[in-house]
Amino acid sequence: MEIYIKLFEVLFPVFFIVSIGYFLGKKNPNLDTSFITNYSANFGTPALIIFAVMTSGLSYTMFADFFVYWLIAMFFFGLVGILFLVLMKKDYLRELPPFILPNTGNMGIPICLFAYGTSGMGIAAAISAVIVLLHFTLNVFLASRKFDILVIIKSPSFYAILVTVIFLYFELEMPTFVINTVMLLGYAMIVMILMSLGIALTQLKVFSLKNSIISSVGRVIAGPIIGYLIIKTFNLTGYAAGALLIQSSMPSAILTYLIASMYSPKEIIDNIASTVVVSTLMSIVTVPVIVFISLKYFS
Repeated sequence: MEIYIKLFEVLFPVFFIVSIGYFLGKKNPNLDTSFITNYSANFGTPALIIFAVMTSGLSYTMFADFFVYWLIAMFFFGLVGILFLVLMKKDYLRELPPFILPNTGNMGIPICLFAYGTSGMGIAAAISAVIVLLHFTLNVFLASRKFDILVIIKSPSFYAILVTVIFLYFELEMPTFVINTVMLLGYAMIVMILMSLGIALTQLKVFSLKNSIISSVGRVIAGPIIGYLIIKTFNLTGYAAGALLIQSSMPSAILTYLIASMYSPKEIIDNIASTVVVSTLMSIVTVPVIVFISLKYFS
């Protein structure tokens, strides 16, 4: 019974805040979330990465290890995605991001925080650091079929990761006033971004249900299977294993749709939007199962 109470405590805050966003989006279909997107990209995400990593007790070695573990996971996410897209006769470059870039920031970090505290949030942030870098590099490259180094140079999250790695490597202590500032900025982003996820669910449309379901299976079903295999391969245990498993089970990131809308043709945008919506709806069922397994076997 205790594990069910814990499961409820972990998931209720996340889905409750998402439902607030859904309610606001239904009440005002023209609600503009560009402020949230700009805030998250320029302030919230960089702040949350610094706060989560620097206050979790994560060492440089552990940060680097999980950075590598997640790159390995994403390689196999990519293989699954290419297989699915080739079989569905889809564009296996432009439609690959929803497979390889899960929603580890908007959903993953809060869930890991509530499940494992700041230690779990630190692991989740290390994983999200990989995702953030790849959103503004690989994601842009796949969506536009060209690489632009300026995208990285202009990304505040890139510098946040760089600063964090330097502090971890030299075992430096972050000043208290900086920690307090990034804490407020980061937690504010968690609330706003979860609400924006709910709002997005009212605005994005499903254009091909069959293909979207197939793609979503490749994300929310194959994802945690790959995550579990990595856990076993590298003999991970406790909160570290649990956080990785939870992150691997997340639905497709909304940012894959936003970047596609900037660089890809309309048909590709519609397909990615459909996958984001369906995988997020499927995660309402799959994520509680994965969190239950994580809490039961990796506590």
